[in-house]
Amino acid sequence: MNVLKFLDQKISAALMAAGAPADSPAMIRQSARAQFGDYQSNGAMPVAKKLGMNPRELAQKVIDNLDLSETADKIEIAGPGFINIFLKPEWMAATLAGYSKDERAGVAKTEKPQTIVVDLSAPNVAKEMHVAHLRSTVIGDAVSQTLEFLGNKVVRANHIGDWGTQFGMLIAHLEELQKTNPDVMNSELGDLEEFYRQSKKHYDEDEAFAERARNYVVKLQGGDEWCRQQWQKLVDVTMEQNLRTYKRLGVKITAEDTMGESMYNDMLPGIVADLKEKGLAVEDNGAMVVYLDEFKNKDGDPMGVIIQKRDGGYLYTTTDLACAKYRYDNFGADRILYYIDARQAQHLQQAWTIVRKAGFVPENVTLEHHYFGMMLGKDNKPFKTRAGGVVKLATLLNEATARAEKLINEKGADMTAEQKAQVVNAVAMGSVKYSDLSKNRTSDYVFDWDNMLSFEGNTAPYMMYAYTRVQSIFRKAGVEAASLTGDIKITEQAERELAIKLMQFSEAVDGVAREGMPHILCSYLFELAGAFMKFYEFCPVNKDDVAADVKNSRLQLCALTARVLKLGLGCLTIETVEQM
Repeated sequence: MNVLKFLDQKISAALMAAGAPADSPAMIRQSARAQFGDYQSNGAMPVAKKLGMNPRELAQKVIDNLDLSETADKIEIAGPGFINIFLKPEWMAATLAGYSKDERAGVAKTEKPQTIVVDLSAPNVAKEMHVAHLRSTVIGDAVSQTLEFLGNKVVRANHIGDWGTQFGMLIAHLEELQKTNPDVMNSELGDLEEFYRQSKKHYDEDEAFAERARNYVVKLQGGDEWCRQQWQKLVDVTMEQNLRTYKRLGVKITAEDTMGESMYNDMLPGIVADLKEKGLAVEDNGAMVVYLDEFKNKDGDPMGVIIQKRDGGYLYTTTDLACAKYRYDNFGADRILYYIDARQAQHLQQAWTIVRKAGFVPENVTLEHHYFGMMLGKDNKPFKTRAGGVVKLATLLNEATARAEKLINEKGADMTAEQKAQVVNAVAMGSVKYSDLSKNRTSDYVFDWDNMLSFEGNTAPYMMYAYTRVQSIFRKAGVEAASLTGDIKITEQAERELAIKLMQFSEAVDGVAREGMPHILCSYLFELAGAFMKFYEFCPVNKDDVAADVKNSRLQLCALTARVLKLGLGCLTIETVEQM
């Protein structure tokens, strides 16, 4: 059960019964402070203004029509017309008892599952993944995982950069290397960055090489078999490296999810012809252009978006038009989410405006740019190496592993070598991902090793430690969580605060699915862990003087906390460990 939705439905019905117009929002939210109840509705005030009523009088009418006798202990009016709701401990206990028997901890699958395409990661061929790919990869995958948890069909679309004029240069350079080393794909191309740099250097300094490269571009785009084979070699070696990185990170991006720019190449002539036929694309100085009244140039005239150059070549916009059309036509998408940085906002909006005008994707299918900010260094500039170069993602993960191993060694936990390796990997990869996911994706954030691997604050190690703390309680009690039965009792304040947080898990998951913002779930899990630590301090579980029924109840709260932490971190694709 989603308590927020439950209360929203109840209050919305009461608002209508009190004379409010149909569909008046209840404006229900979690209360910020305990004195304002567990939930608060602000819906009476805007409705009262429309009706010319005293908001407190309307709020009272709402309460008079509100059937929460089994749910709420107290309902009161505060301030100008806020409605504060205090939940009954008995109702909370019964609700949590149901959650305890539910492997999903009270999170229901969506009643209307959707097909959702998530555009994520998007590295470039012949270049190694670097830290700028981290956000698109881990945020996109965490949202995908959360959407799947709710029962939706998710298509992860890894829109790799595998097409364009640079491939003539890369094919020509690969051809030269193969003359002296036929096995170059398995040796020298281990360093993709160096391969790309050498290709570019050769192109800039050798006109004969550059001419051959330009010819190979034409041949490649024309379907020449040899050029396609060479191109495919570059794609394969790049994706082999990327897939190792995805596996290491623990994100669920597979080879089958690769849907690069080249995938839409055959669609492009048809896209241009269709836009021309519909009167959207016009010829201008040899190029095909779509003029958009929705966007103005510096002179205030409609902005022109080129979809085919005068030489017949296509642009990224053309590919994005085909891409959106393909995702609707072939997957039947209900939502299409793009995890692309904020700088691409206007480009995407222009492409989607054309998509809508052309009827490629109907209005009921949402096109959502879930943009994100940059990862910064402590100098508040884009995260770089000391020499000023781009940080490779593999280098970042290696550093995280080394630091996590040092951290675990310092804790001195009694573990086998295999257990320790698992914990080190979970802490390292979890910390890198959680450090990113816990920040509002729309903001830039400062990457800080010390904060990332701290056992204090909103970090992966703190979350993992809270989970292992629960496991240690059960080891000490000598009880299996699955064997627990009987009633849950909520009598102490710390029990109540923990209970409220446990009941709000579904709200956090729904928030991630709706907004595409994993930090909502991270913030919830941090608050849950804090509520549990307070509960653990003030509500003894394994002490000898704790009555059997109280111990049983508290163990059930512990078990449910562990389940929610594990499920929540799982939605973020972060692994839990049993001890650390």
